[in-house]
Amino acid sequence: MRALSFELVGHDGKSRVGRAVTRHGEFDTPAFMPVGTQGTVKGLMPDQLATTGAQCILANTYHLMLRPGERVVAELGDLHAFMGWPGAILTDSGGFQVFSLADINQISNDGVTFKSHIDGSMHQLTPARSMEVQNALGADIIMAFDQCPPGDAPLPDQEVAVRRTLDWAEKCRAAHQRPDDQSLFGIVQGGTDHRLRAMCAEKLMGMDFPGYAVGGLAVGEGFEGMCDVLDFVTPMLPEDRPRYLMGVGFPRDIVVGVAAGIDMFDCVMPTRNGRNAYAFTAEGALRLRNSRFASDNLPIESGCDCYACEKFSRGAIRHFFSAGEMLGPILLSLHNVRFYQRLMGDIRRAIREQRFEEFVRNDPRSRLGPAENLEEIV
Repeated sequence: MRALSFELVGHDGKSRVGRAVTRHGEFDTPAFMPVGTQGTVKGLMPDQLATTGAQCILANTYHLMLRPGERVVAELGDLHAFMGWPGAILTDSGGFQVFSLADINQISNDGVTFKSHIDGSMHQLTPARSMEVQNALGADIIMAFDQCPPGDAPLPDQEVAVRRTLDWAEKCRAAHQRPDDQSLFGIVQGGTDHRLRAMCAEKLMGMDFPGYAVGGLAVGEGFEGMCDVLDFVTPMLPEDRPRYLMGVGFPRDIVVGVAAGIDMFDCVMPTRNGRNAYAFTAEGALRLRNSRFASDNLPIESGCDCYACEKFSRGAIRHFFSAGEMLGPILLSLHNVRFYQRLMGDIRRAIREQRFEEFVRNDPRSRLGPAENLEEIV
């Protein structure tokens, strides 16, 4: 069995529906992957996570490298045993967190030297080191180490980042020790510049990766900028390989990505917002700390089949948050992840039935974006 096989089973315009098969199970695309940054999707047991419809989840190389260390994870049976998750897992390269979280000491063509945000210890992350860590963690899909500059970085900085991303992609391919059971994806960078994006995509495709990601979006370029890049670069990527939009996020962003031909998504938003009493619904955002919900006997969202909606009222969940009870964040995280999985299931169905454009036009979830653009039920 190959490390990854990918089959397209339907199209509607540029949007695609498919199935990816890994050694630890398969997942349907377009797919949303909940994020288990430090080896756990915060607040949710693996069997609870499975009830949401999640089939593939993500873990973070940077965090697991620093704590508990990739060798500890490997000694405990690799990431699948460590997380208690028998299905497919993807690990990112650590590049985004190095550039966004760490106290960077030096960036060079070799890699990044930085201070740990945990204890201040010094570390170096290079393409070879990223591969060493991800090979030890044992995820089914791993990512090439790349440089992800801010969305508003000047063009010369974007050019340097693309050159490094391409050089590091080659070095990752050379350092990857488990190609038979781990699939290495390349990452297209280039900011909002079409020339850079096209050049990066072309050179990465020449390296023949089993999948390709679009990185460097949702980092300050704005919604219109993201849409422009997706419309431009996604059709360039191979038709027969999975396409992954990294770290994006709001339902409307996912719908736009699917419309451009993206197959995979991830974001911390469902669980992070759930821990902060923010619930996604098709009608808008519920801020359940608000006093107006104190005696509200309705479920979080009518028609939702998640455990939280079937067993608890808005008023009860508000009380759990007010009292500092763990159950409040758990229930909203569970609901939000299920909200995203229901969205993905409905998107896949619409594509298969050749009515994706109608879905985008008529389903209110297609317009759910940041709070300032969202009609909030407060």
